[in-house]
Amino acid sequence: MKAIVGLGNPGIGYEGTRHNVGFLVLDQWSKGHKLSYKSRFRGKFAEERVADGKVLLLKPQTYMNLSGMAVAEMSGFYQLDPRDILIVHDDIDLALGKLRLRAQGSAGGHNGLKSIQTHLGTTEYWRLKIGVGRPGGEDVAEYVLSPFAKAERKDLEEVVAKGVEFLELWLRGQAEETTFSVGG
Repeated sequence: MKAIVGLGNPGIGYEGTRHNVGFLVLDQWSKGHKLSYKSRFRGKFAEERVADGKVLLLKPQTYMNLSGMAVAEMSGFYQLDPRDILIVHDDIDLALGKLRLRAQGSAGGHNGLKSIQTHLGTTEYWRLKIGVGRPGGEDVAEYVLSPFAKAERKDLEEVVAKGVEFLELWLRGQAEETTFSVGG
């Protein structure tokens, strides 16, 4: 059994923001599998049978800084090994169009990851980092909570599609740590 967690913030006001790119990737994967979510584990939860077993999907509704509570509840209930969890999240240290898959690592200043690491007690879980770029002169919090610019949306569609491909590879056990740039 494996779990994929897409990070973001709940509510209409946060839809389409950089911080919610984890939700976007998970939503796109779910759409392809015709899944619907229900409320569970302090989030929106779905499960699906895949060739190699069951996959659990979670979009925490706790707000980003408390994401670890939802992940820990699901992980505890299903007795998941943290290495069978993939967290999909935004990363300001990667340019838009760049994705990075890692098997473990630090939170890198990301409050959602800090919360997950605190609640799971480990850094040994997979993460798919989706580059959203670093803000120019604006505040980081303002930047990640703002929507993607119109000019960025074409690249964003490609990034989300590539993110879905990474999810499929990871679920089949064919994923390796890698960095990928859309369009290059």
